Formats: sequence, structure tokens, C-alpha cells
Amino acid sequence: MIEFSGVSIRAGDFVLSDLSFTLASGEYAVLMGRTGSGKTTILEAICGLRAVMQGSIRLDGVDITGWSPGDRQVGYVPQDQVLFPTFTVGEHLAFALRLRKRSAAEIARRTAELAEMLGIGLLVDRTIGGLSGGERQRVALGRALSFQPSILLLDEPLSALDEETRSEMSDLLQQVKATTGVTTLHVTHNREEAAALADRHLTLTNGKLRSRS
Repeated sequence: MIEFSGVSIRAGDFVLSDLSFTLASGEYAVLMGRTGSGKTTILEAICGLRAVMQGSIRLDGVDITGWSPGDRQVGYVPQDQVLFPTFTVGEHLAFALRLRKRSAAEIARRTAELAEMLGIGLLVDRTIGGLSGGERQRVALGRALSFQPSILLLDEPLSALDEETRSEMSDLLQQVKATTGVTTLHVTHNREEAAALADRHLTLTNGKLRSRS
């Protein structure tokens, strides 16, 4: 569950004021709005990368407004992916688990599980440089899901892909939704993408959120 209660956030000279909405556990919501309207700012506030001026953010019923990013247990795929050029695919999938000091056996099991689910089993020993855009996005998604977060945030995950790859990734996100039950907030400009994936539609216009199922 994600719950905003009267949240105000500043990004430079831009302020989002008094935002309130709730996403139920397991819900897949798409957030739309014009470029520069503050969509990424909302994701960053949930992650803890952007300070909240007032109001509260609750995840799964717990007020995490003042928590550090590492304590929030949120999976995040930023628009630019931020993959490490010297890491192999397998090392990316294992990264968050190693930070959390999981056992070698658990890391190996979870990495293999993710690679199979995401269709990148043959790529685990390859570095990022030679991967296609769709393959890179699968790796970024796997890294975000590796520690089984209850919240997943996606910032325009399909925007830089060609039409065929975008369709494949949309199908994969539907599979992730069905198999993991993770509560998801997905930023996009694409209405077809939103219609295919969303249980809930959120629109950000002039600093105000409008919600519909």
C-alpha cells in the first residue's frame, strides 16, 4: 500500500502541494501528466530521494516520511536505469541482496529465479555494454525486484524502446504483476501502455492529482 496524506514537495522552484492518494496493496497504478509536471518528483519522494516539506507518506501502513532511502525497502527503476558498466547481469541481480547480507545460497537461488522469470538466463555472465535496450531494462527491473520489495516504482520504463520490444516488456510487466502481487506505481506518457497495465489511473495536472479506476 502507498498512502500520501497532504504531502508537499519542493523540486527547485517548483512545488507540489497537498497531495493525497492511496494505492491498495497489490494495485498497479499508472501516473500520467505533462513533462515537468512532477511525476518523477513523486517517485523520488516515495524512495526518500526527495525531502517532503509537509504531510506524510505511509508504505504498507507504516509512516516512512523521515526514513532514509535504504530503509524503505522500495524497488525503483529510474528512467536512466543507472546500471553499472563493469557489472555482469548476474552481479546486478545479486547487488541488492549482497547489500542486505543475504547468504550465498539465497543469492544464487534468487538470481537464477529472476533470470528465468525475466528471460535473461543466457545473459548472466555478460556485462551491460553489449545488451540491447530491452535486455538492459529487464536487468534494471530484476535488480529492483531482487529483494522482493512490496513497493515497485517505474519511471517511464518503456519509453526508450522500439515498438516490438515495448510490447514484450509490457507483457513481462503484466506477468510480474500477476506473479508477485507487488504494489506498483508506473510513470508513463503512453495511453495504450496505461490501458494495458493499470488498475488505477492517476493524472497530475497543475500540481493536482486526479484518480480513477
